Amino acid sequence: MKTTSLSRRQFLTTTALAFPYVATRSWAKSPNDTVRHVSFGANGMAFADLNAISKVSNVEMVAAAEIDPARAVRFQKAFPKAKVYSDWRELLDKEAKNFDTANVSTPDHMHAPIGMSAMQLGKHVYGQKPLTHDVYESRRLAEYAAENKLVTQMGIQVHSSHAYREAVELVHQGAIGKVTEVHTWSNKKWGDSNQRPEREDAVPAGFNWDAWCGVAPKPDFIKGYYHPGQWRKRLDYGTGTFGDMGCHIYDPMYGAVGLTAPLSVRSEGAAPVPGAHSWNVNAKIHYVYPGTKYTAGKTINVTWYDGNQRPSADVQKRIGHKLPGQGSVLFGTKGHMIIPHVGKAILLPKEKYTDFKRPAIEAVNHWASFINATRGEGKTSAHFGYSGPLTEAILLGGIATRFPKQTLKWNAKKLAFSNHEKATTFVRRDYRKGWEVKGL
Repeated sequence: MKTTSLSRRQFLTTTALAFPYVATRSWAKSPNDTVRHVSFGANGMAFADLNAISKVSNVEMVAAAEIDPARAVRFQKAFPKAKVYSDWRELLDKEAKNFDTANVSTPDHMHAPIGMSAMQLGKHVYGQKPLTHDVYESRRLAEYAAENKLVTQMGIQVHSSHAYREAVELVHQGAIGKVTEVHTWSNKKWGDSNQRPEREDAVPAGFNWDAWCGVAPKPDFIKGYYHPGQWRKRLDYGTGTFGDMGCHIYDPMYGAVGLTAPLSVRSEGAAPVPGAHSWNVNAKIHYVYPGTKYTAGKTINVTWYDGNQRPSADVQKRIGHKLPGQGSVLFGTKGHMIIPHVGKAILLPKEKYTDFKRPAIEAVNHWASFINATRGEGKTSAHFGYSGPLTEAILLGGIATRFPKQTLKWNAKKLAFSNHEKATTFVRRDYRKGWEVKGL
């Protein structure tokens, strides 16, 4: 069949019927068997992912989907035998029987549609952070992967570094006692308070603008406004600074404290500017989480800052150490910890830890652990069962920025804010007509 004449809904219905056995099977390949891999995206972070995966032993790069021919050149030079498709649906249609694993390294708004479609064909998925654009999508991907026993991994590669693995273990071993509060931040500014330009530019030759927009709205093409990279600032396509960096920086403290879904979230920063179609910057978001075995109280407060925002002078005075441009501070009953992004955890006060013996922790190859897990060798640590809830929590912060100075009470089971009906409408969006996705 030709995908060019196949609607999104027809495609997903057809493939689900054509391969009903694949999505429910659980298989492991021999270490000597070749794992056949495809990539959604062929440049930027996508190339970093697919290149790292290709270096794992016995991996064959089968194909890539890339909507911009100019950005496919690097992939074609590196993997001349692999095919390139301009529409990800065509890749799934024509290569469904020819690959085992995939990395989804596209703009945020297409993570869930492509990831779910690949998993419905029984494929193991490495999904870039944030796992999805919307909270509901993260829940569904995590549920589907678990139900169908698929190997998954989110692209927070620092999660597997020595620095982050050690930080988690230090808290778990009680190095700073029970955690009493957390502050975490990034100095990046993925936002824009300016109005969207009132113009329409010509779409570059060969550039598949319709496929790039995918499930999201399809506005007029504006050169340099969305693609490449600037989509991170746009409400419909990216997830702002928090979505971009939060999944990295939030990760070690999230795992260390053993956090789950928050009880409430409140933004103290500015809302997106009306008409700007973009996230704002300088966010300050307060979370209240249920306490865990690693916390001192029944609840634990976590505050996120980005752009020019930073922990207060009081927090910096209490920590007694210069703060990095990006990172986290964990206050504990026995001591405190700074987790720089990316760097070795700093235990404070220093004199207390002069002779402290740190745990023996080794780094793990984040990409290799994914491929090897599909062969039955070990497990991934940033699987969707972990990274899905992590992403959900972070995306709730984005919703909160739309309603400044309002405490939104979160009901994780119902995927709804118990006290704010309008905020709940941002938990799950409607996909563009013709791009509906089975299971989402």
